[in-house]
Amino acid sequence: MPDVIFPLDSTRTFVDQEKVGHNRWHPDIPAAVTVTPGQSFRVDCREWFDGAIRNDDSADDILNAPLNSVHTLSGPIGVEGAKPGDLLVVDILDVGPIPLEEGPLAGQGWGYTGIFATRNGGGFLTEQFPDAYKAVWDFTGQKATSRHIPGVEFTGIVHPGLMGTAPSAGLLATWNAREGALIATDPDRVPPLALAPEPEDAILGSLTGDAFTTAAAEAARTAPPRENGGNQDIKNLTKGSRIFYPVFVDGAKLSVGDLHFSQGDGEITFCGAIEMGGFIDLRVDIIPGGMETYGVSENAIFMPGNTDPQYSEWLAFSGTSVTLDGEQRYLDSHLAYQRACLHAIDYLTTFGYSPEQAYLLLGAAPIEGRLSGVVDIPNACATVYIPTAIFDFPVSPSVSGPVTIDPGIGAPHSSFG
Repeated sequence: MPDVIFPLDSTRTFVDQEKVGHNRWHPDIPAAVTVTPGQSFRVDCREWFDGAIRNDDSADDILNAPLNSVHTLSGPIGVEGAKPGDLLVVDILDVGPIPLEEGPLAGQGWGYTGIFATRNGGGFLTEQFPDAYKAVWDFTGQKATSRHIPGVEFTGIVHPGLMGTAPSAGLLATWNAREGALIATDPDRVPPLALAPEPEDAILGSLTGDAFTTAAAEAARTAPPRENGGNQDIKNLTKGSRIFYPVFVDGAKLSVGDLHFSQGDGEITFCGAIEMGGFIDLRVDIIPGGMETYGVSENAIFMPGNTDPQYSEWLAFSGTSVTLDGEQRYLDSHLAYQRACLHAIDYLTTFGYSPEQAYLLLGAAPIEGRLSGVVDIPNACATVYIPTAIFDFPVSPSVSGPVTIDPGIGAPHSSFG
């Protein structure tokens, strides 16, 4: 096992650790530890809400989830010799739940998926699903099952939802300017169009005093993906993947967190993956001047691993860019994917699942989402592929009609009222 360079004690909170991570992006957050090119190492990661979500049959914790505090990132990890303009090569050697532990923290043998209430972040289908729901998943080896969504079992595609390098001061200013301009177009929107810097609940590693106050006022929230990688939620960044991140500051300052046991393409419920704490083993290297050499200035490039579960049979649903009210939109791929997801949800309810159970399942299970047609005006076409092997009953259409399953206790529900 590689040396653990960023350890986390499960009996202590994220801010009460030997090394304290961060939950905002800022170039002035000091590196918590430094590694050398070619070095392999292990990083412990805390579940993104630091234990606020519980293994129970209530969704009140999802309803009141503290969004100001996310994400609990491990790092920054400095890389000796890395300079702005380089590419940082990151190999994912292994990734998994918290080893050899059972307990109250997500990752200790279990994880969760949540539908966030519209007033607390919402999700991809928040207009149809405005309230908070939760599903708890139990881990048996690589398999996940849930008492809240019975009748399914699947192999997790374990991956980090969030990994990236620190922005430069100039890049941070660009983020804040463009996202602030977007917010200004509809500042009272629920959920908001973007998340402005928020000093409250900011965790900035070892920064203290005036340096902390200054950075907290301008540090970027970690919710979206950006030029540095960040919260990309790419389910295929699993064991065996190699990622090439742009470097914007000396040392690169790599950070990682938001581990997922499994996720469907899009993480559509917002907390759509199976969230957990755990570990990730990494190896890093540097391509000097790689950003200019390969024209990589505002995106990360990755080579996915080859350890994903192999499904051979799928049931696919399509959607086009027409709203539920029948309004035609022009090549709106986002809307088309929403409609495909809604069609899949409607279909799954014919077997006895509630719409919320089906929605949670699409967020957590290893579905494939694809942009299938983006040139045939006026309709974009998107598709959702569900592996049929995850169900323990026949799920394809037949002349005998859908079987009726026992939906169990259902997904816990909580509402703002």
